[in-house]
Order: sequence, then structure tokens, then C-alpha cells
Amino acid sequence: MSEQILQACKELVDDAKKGCADLVFKEVCLEILSRARYVLTERQFKHLVAYASEKMQEKIPFELQQKLMAHG
Repeated sequence: MSEQILQACKELVDDAKKGCADLVFKEVCLEILSRARYVLTERQFKHLVAYASEKMQEKIPFELQQKLMAHG
């Protein structure tokens, strides 16, 4: 069951990356991580932290960033 939760958390991170400006994305990731801490194993949580960190370091294209900010 926790593997499905881990996968769902990764999908939430991916969806947030596609639909949020960088600052909002980071806030969403922190919220996901704070909740996931209680339902994942230590190993899975560390994996999710690494995954979210990787995504936080990725930059979204400038055009998409502008579009997201215009709709926000």
C-alpha cells in the first residue's frame, strides 16, 4: 500500500511542477512532504525527498513561468 502512496506523492509533485509558478511549487512540495512523512516508510520518505528536491532544481521554461504568473 505504501508503494502506491509513494507513487501518488510523486504524481502530485509532477502535477504541481506543471501547474505552478516556482515559489508556489516549492510550497506545495513542502506540504506534500510534511504529510507524506507520516504514511511512508523512512526509505520511501527519503526517496520522495530526493525526488522533490530534483524537481525543485529543475527550471520551467520562461514562457510557461510567465503564463502561470499571468493566471495566478
